Amino acid sequence: MKNNTTYEPDYIFETSWEVCNRVGGIYAVLSTRAASMQAEHPDKVFFFGPDFGAHSDIYFKEDKSLLKDWSLVIGNGSLAIPVRIGRWMIPGEPIAILLKFDALWAQKDAIYAWAWNKFKVQSHAAYGDYDESCLFGYAAGMVMESLYKHLVESRKLKGKRPQFCMHANEWQTAFTIFYLQDHCPEIATLFTTHATGIGRSIAGNGKPLYDYFEGYNGDQMAQELNMVSKHSVEKQAAHWADCFTTVSDITARECKQLLDKPVDVVTPNGFEPTYVPKGNSFDVRRKEAREALRKVAGQQLGGVVPENALFVCISGRQEWKNKGIDVFALALDKLAQKIYHSGQLEREVVAFVMIPYLDRAPSRKGRVSAVFVPYYLDGHDPLFGKTYYDLLIGMDVSVFPSYYEPWGYTPLESCAFHVPTITTSLAGFGVWAAQQKDQYGVIVVERNDSNFDEVAEHIADDLLRFDRLSKEDKARARQEAANIAKKADWKHFFKYYRKAYAIALKNRDNRLTELQNPRLL
Repeated sequence: MKNNTTYEPDYIFETSWEVCNRVGGIYAVLSTRAASMQAEHPDKVFFFGPDFGAHSDIYFKEDKSLLKDWSLVIGNGSLAIPVRIGRWMIPGEPIAILLKFDALWAQKDAIYAWAWNKFKVQSHAAYGDYDESCLFGYAAGMVMESLYKHLVESRKLKGKRPQFCMHANEWQTAFTIFYLQDHCPEIATLFTTHATGIGRSIAGNGKPLYDYFEGYNGDQMAQELNMVSKHSVEKQAAHWADCFTTVSDITARECKQLLDKPVDVVTPNGFEPTYVPKGNSFDVRRKEAREALRKVAGQQLGGVVPENALFVCISGRQEWKNKGIDVFALALDKLAQKIYHSGQLEREVVAFVMIPYLDRAPSRKGRVSAVFVPYYLDGHDPLFGKTYYDLLIGMDVSVFPSYYEPWGYTPLESCAFHVPTITTSLAGFGVWAAQQKDQYGVIVVERNDSNFDEVAEHIADDLLRFDRLSKEDKARARQEAANIAKKADWKHFFKYYRKAYAIALKNRDNRLTELQNPRLL
């Protein structure tokens, strides 16, 4: 029978360990994309995350009027997973459902046996955060199944095949895919790996990822790097999901090589422009940021920082090599040496190293200073008491010399706040930015496995050149950085998700047809 179904979702479920839980870059991706999702599917988008109580409440506001009929049903014991329903306090304010999964610890072994028998997931070598992640993913599947049935019943969707998509982010939520495939196959599943576990581990362990890329085998490297379970769950999720995506062409290459699964579509990360103040408000916020940066730098360095100081920053996860923190440190040293020998720079350079948990003493060399900010900048840190965006707007230039960076949200954020940035050809954003016409605001340094010193030298020279730009050229650099960010607005990039939803729904239909009419083997 011919299928005339329009492959557009009626409802979207999305889950991540970082829903209402700011840990890393995925929080930024989801929290900025939500406004576009809400605009297209108002209150038909549901985000599922772990409930960490008071910590979650920084980002979450409970609303007991939402899904009241369903909450009454599950509150009477039909679901063993406690949930709270409310709004994620981000642009678009989507519905968020936070859940506790403590009750599943007693069933852990049975769940792992099920995952092996059904999906060949090797949990026997698990350690670290594997257990709580997988149990959360399984619990999220249970909650989604319950909500799916409620919505189908209460909103009279029985007359047609309901179009539900579930999007799982990273290996931590892979068990959601497995649960739904087995218990609620009517829901189309999507899986996004934002960085392959093996690729990140190869790079982080000092092995040359790029020179010998075609020689790496994901399963073999999982054994060598003690990542069997995490690699297994990620690989099986990629193979079982109805649609498999990643964030850049760089990582798509990794997926094919290390997970033995080409992606169905690349879904690059965009930015939500409502985070950026407009007009006079922008100038006021920038001035406030620079005052805060000057004040803290002066306190940390034991002296007055001049108003015309050149503020430079690096930020991100504490991965010394992968994020290029090592290159940045060497670049600052080279910059200090250049200034010492030539006296070319009259302004003082203050570099802010905004890396959570990277706690080191501030340092000062021949007009180049480094201030370490070892906190998540969510407005509650003891040093600034401001958010990352509240400070980013005050920077003159940012540097992200990544060795391993599937996309690179930090340079995109920098551009959005009119801050010129330096990144590399090994970052997905860097590759994308190099293809744009407005390149004055983004410098993309060629990087490979062996040119560490040359990259640092390049960055030091770029910072010197930036300082010597005329006032007009600096303004141009800031504007062109903003122009590139506008091209990465979610309103331009969300089309890739529409394509992914359609692929998932179509493959879901094919899968259900096979379940109803199994082929003879």
